[in-house]
Amino acid sequence: MGQSESYEKELELSEIQSLYKSFIMECPSGSLYLHEFKKIFGVKSGPNPASIYLDNVFRSFDENGDNTLDFIEYVAALHLVLRGKLEDKLRWSFKVFDNDGNGRLDGDEIARIIRIIYKIKLGNVTDEKGNSLSVEEVCNRVIERIDQNNDGDISLEEFLEGAQSDPWVKDFLSLDANPSGWIQNQQVKEASET
Repeated sequence: MGQSESYEKELELSEIQSLYKSFIMECPSGSLYLHEFKKIFGVKSGPNPASIYLDNVFRSFDENGDNTLDFIEYVAALHLVLRGKLEDKLRWSFKVFDNDGNGRLDGDEIARIIRIIYKIKLGNVTDEKGNSLSVEEVCNRVIERIDQNNDGDISLEEFLEGAQSDPWVKDFLSLDANPSGWIQNQQVKEASET
């Protein structure tokens, strides 16, 4: 094992220890609730697109369905968001989008998530030539580019292939929901307390 690999592993262990300390300080019960999760991402609760999106994100990480995230679920969420591979992020995104859990995105699920992402992006969605697109145009474009067998549903395989091979779809689906600023603040806070 090279010195840089060892350093990276030590850094990861150090980060996990720091995250655990922050987690326990912020969540002394050992459980992270939805409103606290939204706080990490700087999103206010309410009927806004980012809040609705994070509701789905939270549920996707709540593996045991107890409406809280324990430390292991929390670390898994942060790891995926901060360091996950593109395919892992896409698989997770598909799980978030698949509301009924049937392994396929139907027209309603596709339209719903596209409307949410469109609103999060403040309607600033364009085609490759820079022309503004309406939410309906975006929905039609995503389906046209991903639904390979034209059955009106998108399977996980179609989603992975389309999102990885089509730069426009990949860009549209990417969101800058990054808690790293919160993590850095926690680490600074912890350093100042010692």
